[in-house]
Amino acid sequence: MIPTLRVLLNMGSLQRLLPFWLAGLVAFVLWFSPWMLLALAWGVVMQFFVEYLMHRFLLHREPPADQPTFNELYRSHIGHHEFPNDPEFFTGDDHWYPVRFGLISLAIHAVVLWPFVGLEMAIVWPLVAIFAGSVSAFAFYEYCHTLAHLNVPKGWFGKRVTQSHLRHHFNDHDSVFHVSFGMGWIDRLFGTTYDRDTARERYDAKTILSMGMDPEDLRLVTARKAFGITKMPRERSN
Repeated sequence: MIPTLRVLLNMGSLQRLLPFWLAGLVAFVLWFSPWMLLALAWGVVMQFFVEYLMHRFLLHREPPADQPTFNELYRSHIGHHEFPNDPEFFTGDDHWYPVRFGLISLAIHAVVLWPFVGLEMAIVWPLVAIFAGSVSAFAFYEYCHTLAHLNVPKGWFGKRVTQSHLRHHFNDHDSVFHVSFGMGWIDRLFGTTYDRDTARERYDAKTILSMGMDPEDLRLVTARKAFGITKMPRERSN
């Protein structure tokens, strides 16, 4: 657990979210009511869906033809697939993105709720939902994700998380888009649960680490150079 927490403590996104998380907890205590428990639960569940949807439709979208845009996708996710054991690629490099996403989500929730509950609670409820509930779920996701990739002793929980997530990396990158423990039902809901026969049909040893792309694709070669990577994925991952 300690090596995993050490990585989490150095994650720029979690560091930037910490003050907002504390603000959400303060709001939860000061305005506590049964509605706050509902807001907290809403934020948690919403984040687990965001985790799935962003992973599947944003990070695994069709690789862009434009090189600068491709480089952004490479830094945010393709590089992680090519070098899954490198903590440098566990997250993207835009550490303020989760904060911006959370503030925009809060604003949208507030506009929708304002006519029904007044301005004060239209801000407080989303503050609790997003920055206490969703951020807690996001931290749990980062913990599960980091634990799955680190070569550390793992108990029952760690082994289950690792087995599930590494199927996505090394067996079928078009399935198992959830990462957080216990969220396999979301893959089942959207039809992307792991199937051994389907994975065997899709599997290509040459392209599995590059998410289906030819590892010699010029966009990949250029992106690796842009981020100072000189070795091929299989060489580096061994």
